[in-house]
Amino acid sequence: MDRPKRVLIVEDDAHIAELLRMHLRDESYAVEHAADGHAGMRMLGEGRWDLLVLDLMLPGVDGLEICKRARAMARYVPIIITSARSSEVHRILGLELGADDYLAKPFSMLELVARAKALLRRADALAHNARLDAGQLECHGLTLDPLARSAALEGKPLDLTPREFDLLYFFARHPDRVFSRLSLLNEVWGYSHDGYEHTVNTHINRLRTKIEADPAAPQRILTVWGHGYKFAATPPSSGDK
Repeated sequence: MDRPKRVLIVEDDAHIAELLRMHLRDESYAVEHAADGHAGMRMLGEGRWDLLVLDLMLPGVDGLEICKRARAMARYVPIIITSARSSEVHRILGLELGADDYLAKPFSMLELVARAKALLRRADALAHNARLDAGQLECHGLTLDPLARSAALEGKPLDLTPREFDLLYFFARHPDRVFSRLSLLNEVWGYSHDGYEHTVNTHINRLRTKIEADPAAPQRILTVWGHGYKFAATPPSSGDK
């Protein structure tokens, strides 16, 4: 029998935390709660979590710092940010730091549960696909290992965040195929909300600084003007960028 999914809620509002705990436990998840940022940071490092529900405005350590810490860890944990900060700037900042989804307070508990279930299904599917792929993928000087979640360029290890690895691995699995930013959000992030396309741009720019000899003249991740991006299986001609 599979173990129940483990969910960590980091939320300083006791009423919201209890509602979240009740609804998530109704889905048979094992739920724990941290009431401040320091406790959240400690519990994040102590447990093997399947989902993190994270408030931004916390006493002690804020949610963005916890999000950064989570994304620096070897094991990928889906993150839903919840916050009274509903501005687009905070949404984009949270997503660029590696959050998988963002709900502005007040939000529907049923909607949060639905999004949590969708993220957990996606994480299971990614893990299943990695096991099926099993072997390393080699393309254009890159070596990607989906099980170890490691990457190397010309034999030298690359320091990639979990999301950067997912994005690069997705590109490498579909060489020479053009994807719009919304398509990449849906395929790699698991959602396609309008207005978040800037997140894709940011991650691609960061990837280019790590895998391109000259990020201003990329040879691997190319911009297809008016359409999106593609991963070049072979070096492009001088007319491509």
